[in-house]
Amino acid sequence: MVILCYKASGGSFLSFIVFAAGLLQTTAFDNSRSDNLAVYYGQDSYDAARGSSSGGQGPLSAFCADDTINAIPVAFLSSFFSTGGLPEFDVASTCSSSGAPFPGTKLANCGFMADDITACQAKGKIITLSLGGGGANVAFTSDSQAETFADTVWNLFLGGTSGTRPFGTAVLDGIDLDIESGGSTSGLIAFVNKINSNASGASKKYYVTAAPQCVFPDANLGPVLNAVAFDAIYVQFLPYNNNCGLQSYNDPSAWTFGAWDNWAKTQAVNKDVKIYIGAPASSSAAGSGYVDAATLGQIAQDTRTKYSSFGGVMLWDASQAYSNGNYDKQVKSAMGTGALNRMRRRRRRTSVVPIST
Repeated sequence: MVILCYKASGGSFLSFIVFAAGLLQTTAFDNSRSDNLAVYYGQDSYDAARGSSSGGQGPLSAFCADDTINAIPVAFLSSFFSTGGLPEFDVASTCSSSGAPFPGTKLANCGFMADDITACQAKGKIITLSLGGGGANVAFTSDSQAETFADTVWNLFLGGTSGTRPFGTAVLDGIDLDIESGGSTSGLIAFVNKINSNASGASKKYYVTAAPQCVFPDANLGPVLNAVAFDAIYVQFLPYNNNCGLQSYNDPSAWTFGAWDNWAKTQAVNKDVKIYIGAPASSSAAGSGYVDAATLGQIAQDTRTKYSSFGGVMLWDASQAYSNGNYDKQVKSAMGTGALNRMRRRRRRTSVVPIST
């Protein structure tokens, strides 16, 4: 038997192996990498911004086929307690609670999306449920209410069972908190803890992410982020009544990624948590702060070099990216491949040594 210890001072064979491995990995989600691309799906913000219905969002399957996207948070579950005691959930023109919800509820019945979700997952992408959004009704009155609701989410969307599962037999890969209005912080802590508890004995990995605004600490999620374990934080570097958006990247007094990196290393429960740069996917996705793909890619590369917590880029949203010349693909290409860069650096310290046994 011959064992090859790969180590190349100039080795073209190793270059090929590294390149091939990188191609395989970049199509799938790997939370340890620094080149992931997360793209929100479900609110068709391109059409919403124009007051039209051009179908810019398209079916989820269209974005499953896009090998540049690694994670897709589906937005939004916008009301925790709605008609019939169940949450309110819809994905705009794709599947709406105003269309054909489960009887006696405002919970959209989107069972036809199950095949799209499982096809995405078969390609290694993760599909999560985003809770909240602008104007959402997401408050708890007590920890016990929050824990009960966590069981509801678990049974409707994740690893539990229910007769009213919006995505039928498809099992999502976790939850995302996009909490943009005040509520019970203690309730949110209890909610996430219960989700994590339910997931602890599961046969698959469930992810917990959050999308705070770039101001540090976030007014709505700050205490929650400090109290429970998260896998990734999609920081919204969008100019929502703040000056820390992408437009402030070159202003050290305003750009806050360093503060989020420090939080990840010193305050986060999970010290391996990854921090993403959240950005608008077109000029109509936010009031301001949009930058072209080359600029965002360079910001991502610079941030990867400076901060080890950097996990990639998050875009709002899929409809905007698709309608903006496939902005997601442009950004993915421009930001480079973090794992390949790390392996190239290692080549200088290793060589190919055949060992016969």
